[in-house]
Amino acid sequence: MTDMSNPSTGPIEGTPLIPPSSTEHPLYEQMVEACRTVYDPEIPVNIYDLGLIYTIEINDQNDVSVAMSLTAPGCPVAGEMPGWVAEAIEPIAGVKSVDVELVWSPPWGMDMMSDEARLELGFM
Repeated sequence: MTDMSNPSTGPIEGTPLIPPSSTEHPLYEQMVEACRTVYDPEIPVNIYDLGLIYTIEINDQNDVSVAMSLTAPGCPVAGEMPGWVAEAIEPIAGVKSVDVELVWSPPWGMDMMSDEARLELGFM
């Protein structure tokens, strides 16, 4: 008989694929709005509503870490977009530093888009 309660036999169920954002932090909403000013040049929807911003983490010293993805690894602006996101967040009063990391896991999918983005792009 297998001991199903032993987590060493496989991945722990309930572990999120995308770490949670610091949604309770007082600066979080301002950062979301800043991300909404950044657009993929080929898609007429901001990167936040496209679902490309996976995590916005803010520590007690107001250092910001952003995990984001792109619609495809071969995106022509792959090298530039993390800088655009950092430039959008850095001017927010109280922000100490911003680090933006491109991640590919989990891969971005159209199901990550907001309803507004799907409507704008004609998927609804």
